[in-house]
Amino acid sequence: MENQEIIMGIIIHGGNARSSAMRAIAEAKNGNFEAAEKLMEESKAELNKAHRVQTDLIQAESRGEKTEISLLMVHAQDHFMNAMTVRELSVEIIELIKKL
Repeated sequence: MENQEIIMGIIIHGGNARSSAMRAIAEAKNGNFEAAEKLMEESKAELNKAHRVQTDLIQAESRGEKTEISLLMVHAQDHFMNAMTVRELSVEIIELIKKL
């Protein structure tokens, strides 16, 4: 797979993870905790996919295969980290909504 396609995988899966987590909050706000849980599971699965792509890039670099640092790569890493943060916060927000 070409480098740009690999990087786009991180962006796509990170974006999907973030979107699922945000939709989970909306479902929880409406009292649909079962739907929220399903969306959080989807979010976790998407994050795992993005993480696998990132790990493959890191392992390739550790074998001496250089990865070009481009604006697209930086954007992908930003997307991934943002998705991780949103998902972690979503877990806490949904728990707070449940307590209300």
